[in-house]
Amino acid sequence: MLKFIAPAAALSALIVAGAAYAQAAKLNDAQIAHIAYTAGNIDVAAGKQALAKSKDKAVRDFAAEMVRDHAAVNDQALALVKKLGVTPQDNPTSQALSKDAAAKQKSLAALNGAAFDKAYIANEIAFHKTVNGALSQTLIPNAQNAELKGLLQTGLKLFTEHQTHAEHLANGQR
Repeated sequence: MLKFIAPAAALSALIVAGAAYAQAAKLNDAQIAHIAYTAGNIDVAAGKQALAKSKDKAVRDFAAEMVRDHAAVNDQALALVKKLGVTPQDNPTSQALSKDAAAKQKSLAALNGAAFDKAYIANEIAFHKTVNGALSQTLIPNAQNAELKGLLQTGLKLFTEHQTHAEHLANGQR
């Protein structure tokens, strides 16, 4: 159990550090867009990994939902930055998220069956909880463009539903 909690704690620490960085550095909209897009890509990749490894119908359905929803939000984000003529800007928070996600994907790859399913769902809960916190406490308040702020708010509502869905799966509610 501890090996599943440690990566989630590390991810939480990265997001908190990223939030502190955002407050100190006052992230611009291009950086905020990059962080949100990176987080979406991470969950798409995690969902695809779950679809490739899991045999559990409820877990597979959830993973398919993650791929579909996060890809759709990312498509909307790309359309928005194109419309605004903004290029998403890489930053330490995006880099830390990507690095941690690669390590988490590697650790999940070593698991199979129910152990994978349990670890994947636990990671989804932790990831959504942390990203939702970053959205509500840092990214949305710091976004300057009203359309970007609106997209982030829409994403937060959807990702809060994802967190609840994952929590239900973890509690055996299919």
